[in-house]
Amino acid sequence: MTDERPALVLHLATGGEPLLFALPPEDVEELEKELHLLLEHGSVQTVKTKEGAKVSVNFSRVAVAYIDDLQRKNRVFGLR
Repeated sequence: MTDERPALVLHLATGGEPLLFALPPEDVEELEKELHLLLEHGSVQTVKTKEGAKVSVNFSRVAVAYIDDLQRKNRVFGLR
């Protein structure tokens, strides 16, 4: 069995390729709970990456956001 590699996937409203940010596993549950609110309110949120970097995301510019497992071979949508 492989380890999960959670990532925040952002599809920008302006189009283009999705942005992927690897997440520390301990932060995934809380971000999953907040994600719909961040999108609904167009909030700006700082997200910590697995590497320890902090990325500020303006969710008013994001069309779709979800957390996906980078280890999974089949994708739900939006990724090849």
